[in-house]
Amino acid sequence: MTPGKIPSGDAPAPESGFPATPQRASMPEWYGDLLASVRDRVATGRQRALASVNSEIVLTYWHIGREILARQDREGYGTKVIDRLSADLREAFPDAKGFSPRNLKYMRAFADAWSNEKVVQAPLAQLPWYHQLALLDRVPNKHQRFWYAAQAAHEGWSGRVLIHQIETGLHERAGKAITNFDQAIPGPHGELAQQLTKDPYLFDFLSVTETKLERDLERALLDHVTDFLLQLGQGFALYGRQVRLVLGGDEFVCDLVFYHVRLRCFVIIELKATPFDPRDLGQLNMYLAAADELLATEGDAPTIGLVLCRSKNSVVAEYALRGHTHPMGVAEWASELTTDLPAELAASLPSIEELEAELSDPKEGP
Repeated sequence: MTPGKIPSGDAPAPESGFPATPQRASMPEWYGDLLASVRDRVATGRQRALASVNSEIVLTYWHIGREILARQDREGYGTKVIDRLSADLREAFPDAKGFSPRNLKYMRAFADAWSNEKVVQAPLAQLPWYHQLALLDRVPNKHQRFWYAAQAAHEGWSGRVLIHQIETGLHERAGKAITNFDQAIPGPHGELAQQLTKDPYLFDFLSVTETKLERDLERALLDHVTDFLLQLGQGFALYGRQVRLVLGGDEFVCDLVFYHVRLRCFVIIELKATPFDPRDLGQLNMYLAAADELLATEGDAPTIGLVLCRSKNSVVAEYALRGHTHPMGVAEWASELTTDLPAELAASLPSIEELEAELSDPKEGP
């Protein structure tokens, strides 16, 4: 065959060369569905493989901790046993990390904290070892520790985000907004909506100068939109800011409009740099009615409204919500919390950098 000549007809394809990738336009109509299905399957498979590896690591560490505890209970020993075990394990597995004396002690503490293997196989097993250390160090209460573990697994928090949520007492703020959800959206949907609220919302990424006026507060929150969405929680998608609403020729402006993918509804947030005023709910009630008719589509749940104010009288807020049929809530926002960790406890905790350095496990001699 003449060099460079393209075979035609039924001529066999050359055994060597640079065959061109077929163009997507030449593929049958169903190819797009095939590609999407295979791509999703590969992504899911990778995620499951990583989760499986992580679960095995966590379970292995738990078993090591249980073995150390059992020997300690039966025979007793000093710190030299841990040091010797660390050296021998690193000699037996020179390419492995995680067998430093300190990490072996963490395994022992991990097994002691979670004596039931079934618990380890639940949300805890989904979390990397770094998260386990943060939970052990910073959450002494077992029920609270399991709560944070479940939230971290469900929300996909990084280790730093988990530590931040612990340090800001999220378990004490979650689901605490004053709302009328039990009346306006009764049942599981209302319970889920309530769980997604907080009081107060912590905007600790803002400076004092950014929060004096409501427009400044809104602008500052959107300048830090990633941190803002993290504080709101998983599932919020920003629909728009300063959304214009024209009713009968009169114009109004909604501060922030979101869509929540799990609740399948719009969420309107009104920002206040001042204490709560019951009249704020009247305006918000009108926005919700308009959103249900003009924004929501078939299949959407009723729009939810939330007033975020600088402070509130809880009794006044509860009475102000009575009688409103649209789902609404009132919560405070703060740029800092006064309920920080006790100084003596905070000083004794390892920093994020120290934990990361520990898990890098630089090899030491026996």
